[in-house]
Amino acid sequence: MATFPSQEDTTDWAAFSRSLLKVLYFLALLYLFFVSIELLSSAFKMAGEGFAERLIEMVTDPVKGLLLGFVATGIIQSSSTTTTIVVGLVAGQQLDIGLAVPVIMGANIGTTTTNTLVSMGHVTRPAEFERAFAASTVHDFFNVLAALTILPIEVLFHPVERMATWLELGFEGAGGLDLASPLKVVVKPLTELVTDGIPYTIPLTILALAGLFFALRQMMKVMRGAILSRLENLFSRVLFRNDAASFGLGLVATASVQSSSATTSLIVPLAGTGVLNIRQIFPYTLGANVGTTVTALLASFSLANSAAVTVALAHLSFNLLGIAIYYPLKAIPIWLATKAGQIAARSRRNSVAVIALYVAMILLPLLYIFLS
Repeated sequence: MATFPSQEDTTDWAAFSRSLLKVLYFLALLYLFFVSIELLSSAFKMAGEGFAERLIEMVTDPVKGLLLGFVATGIIQSSSTTTTIVVGLVAGQQLDIGLAVPVIMGANIGTTTTNTLVSMGHVTRPAEFERAFAASTVHDFFNVLAALTILPIEVLFHPVERMATWLELGFEGAGGLDLASPLKVVVKPLTELVTDGIPYTIPLTILALAGLFFALRQMMKVMRGAILSRLENLFSRVLFRNDAASFGLGLVATASVQSSSATTSLIVPLAGTGVLNIRQIFPYTLGANVGTTVTALLASFSLANSAAVTVALAHLSFNLLGIAIYYPLKAIPIWLATKAGQIAARSRRNSVAVIALYVAMILLPLLYIFLS
């Protein structure tokens, strides 16, 4: 005798199908999110990678090195690329190690613009924007404070250079190492197809931003409700359960995908929706700072040049010293970022002012460099 599915079975299957479709749609949006970030990076590099290299070649003193490192990385949106350029210049004896260290400090600051752009996707929801902007700028404040604290000490006593030189002894003779980024492997086919079809900076930037904000908005719609509460349990109880877990996740994720812009941008919408708070995110960004040094280290190993390896290790040493100073003092960057979020979300005029400030942060140092 034939049996027919009960109404309860039919309801369960329909609920399962809807959940499955939601998961697949979310994964597609996540892919679009990462592709858009890669396209944005490609657009910036298309416009200024050669220019960034010329800027770094102009370094003549530590202050100019810090500013040029910041501006160069702000233009190409990749501290890994800037550090790799510096590694190549040092290996070719075009840049002194003592001047390379301040450039790397500046590069750490300049790489944080992408996650701030992601926070702008929440600008129509003031409460979300306040949390998202604070989460994105805590990375900026840590990098700025670390650079301002360590630069004068480095000029006088060279702790970063000495630490990097000591660490280099352990890597003497290393060479030929390479590690493909799984994220870049996944997004490369589509990004290459798009960049080949749109070989111009401005339209590519517009397309990347449109894709980024569309993916972000749709991801937020999917995550709200039951999925958001499940995510909150996963992140709070497992991935971000304490500072050590958050730091480790940031380090491993960034070292694996070789892009701190991608890994730090991904957590901004989670902060905006309240899944994560700024205190959970701060150690994650510190881990991302350490993880992003892997790309330059691999590049320096492939050159098998001791000076180049020392420069790459200087990037790591600077981040470790910054963490040693400002992790115990984490209340300072967290407070500054929280205040920045409150001010930025207070009104639309304030939000516009924040965007103008970020543009000025790139243009003013550039103006100073060319006038000095």
